[in-house]
Amino acid sequence: MRTTAGWRADGTGTALRQVPLERRDLRPEDIAVRVDHCGVCHTDLHAVKARAAGADPVVPGHEFTGVVTEVGPDVTAFRVGDPVAVGNIVDSCGVCAMCRAGQENFCHEYPTLTYGGTDRHDGSTTLGGYSREYVVRERFAHALPAGLDPAAAAPLLCAGITVWEPLRALGVGPGMRVAVAGLGGLGHLAVKFAVALGAETSVISRTAGKADDARRLGAHAVVVSTDPEQLAAARDRFDVIIDTISAPHDLGPYLRLVAMDGALTQVGYLGPVTVETFDLLAGRKKLTSGGSGGLAATAAMLEFCARNGVTADVEVLPSGKVNEALERLERGDVRYRFVLDLSDLP
Repeated sequence: MRTTAGWRADGTGTALRQVPLERRDLRPEDIAVRVDHCGVCHTDLHAVKARAAGADPVVPGHEFTGVVTEVGPDVTAFRVGDPVAVGNIVDSCGVCAMCRAGQENFCHEYPTLTYGGTDRHDGSTTLGGYSREYVVRERFAHALPAGLDPAAAAPLLCAGITVWEPLRALGVGPGMRVAVAGLGGLGHLAVKFAVALGAETSVISRTAGKADDARRLGAHAVVVSTDPEQLAAARDRFDVIIDTISAPHDLGPYLRLVAMDGALTQVGYLGPVTVETFDLLAGRKKLTSGGSGGLAATAAMLEFCARNGVTADVEVLPSGKVNEALERLERGDVRYRFVLDLSDLP
């Protein structure tokens, strides 16, 4: 086994503390990655807060960038010193219909998650990227294209791919009208992607307070969802709405903004929702969803970001401030993604 340092939540409460961690010895297709930057996702916050008394410790972190420090004997895609990026899945069965279609994120046997997952070989629980080293199959690591800032690129591996896949699946491009509901970690990247893809892009927000930020990100307009007149004016306007709102909410008002044969993609809140059939019927509208992305789509997204200069808006903190980052994230005090700098770990 290999030893590294990381931040773990255990039986002492919700606060993370620095502890030594064990990583597996490299298998033939593995690479060892020195983790330099790791994004702080709402999923991390939920995982820490949801731990019941006596539950297994959790090391969060599933969107990170770093440098290859060692390779297994069968590795062909990477060499020591290569910059890489890793997302929220680190293995899959490889043989089901979804894996064969390049959608490893939808693996019928469930993909192995970067943390809190079960290793398919030895049954151990995976420990995430809030650590100085990670060992991963080379197939589930991505070359980080030149020109992408490693800190600002880290959130692309979860927040970015989560909105990129539905935008591409729905064919977003020039001549289309896209709206993004919610301007947070996912939403601000959805705006950047939609603009870079050539779509006329709007932001739907509860208040007008984010109008300046929305336009700075490239949005052409803002619709205030608490203003009945603005909602009425935007009726049937958008070909695609990317809903990134993370709290439970009524989808009806958003579906009524979707144009005929358009789609509302719900990627923010993954709990139960209730939909009035008439809101879909009136205009042949579609309600879709998605989660994370396949390996091919993730690689394509990274290349697109390098060509178009798209990265996340981040606030970088030393990893020693991880608990502060989680507390501020819970308060919504971030624009738009925290990233931990792991260089302060031994």
